[in-house]
Amino acid sequence: MVKIRLQRVGGKKAPFYHIVVADSRYPRDGRCIEEIGTFMPVEAEERQVSIDLARANYWIGVGAQPTDIVSKLMKIAAKQSK
Repeated sequence: MVKIRLQRVGGKKAPFYHIVVADSRYPRDGRCIEEIGTFMPVEAEERQVSIDLARANYWIGVGAQPTDIVSKLMKIAAKQSK
């Protein structure tokens, strides 16, 4: 099954995530099919979310399942883009 999920790439106590499309059998920080966005949860003013919503909607259309967190982040990114 293909999932849209977070891949941690930040350092110790400084998390930074890539939003990726990956097979659910791959490790969390392992190989991915495509990177479609980024998420920085620790920011001085506000969390920074950037997602290519067109690509995310394409992958959902062909059967990819977003995780709960990624679904929430997509809603936030859609509000920010308006």
